Amino acid sequence: MTQTMQQEFVVYSKDGCPYCDKVVQLLQFAELKHVVYKLGQNFTKESFHDEYGVGATFPQVTYNDKRIGGCSDTIKFLREQKHLEV
Repeated sequence: MTQTMQQEFVVYSKDGCPYCDKVVQLLQFAELKHVVYKLGQNFTKESFHDEYGVGATFPQVTYNDKRIGGCSDTIKFLREQKHLEV
């Protein structure tokens, strides 16, 4: 999987995924540094499954190379870190 040292948030997404779009919009709204990697462009389905497991859903988000999880987990994390107001 593609890694980055300059960005804090990494979003592994795929086209047509409304939860992926929501996470990206929230990161943009909060003006947080992030990069978005797309299935089929930046990584394969196999590498995604190797990293997150066969049952993993999109998006998967990491923060400083630590896994946050999917959309709900990311929203919870952003609220806990005071990046989003309730």
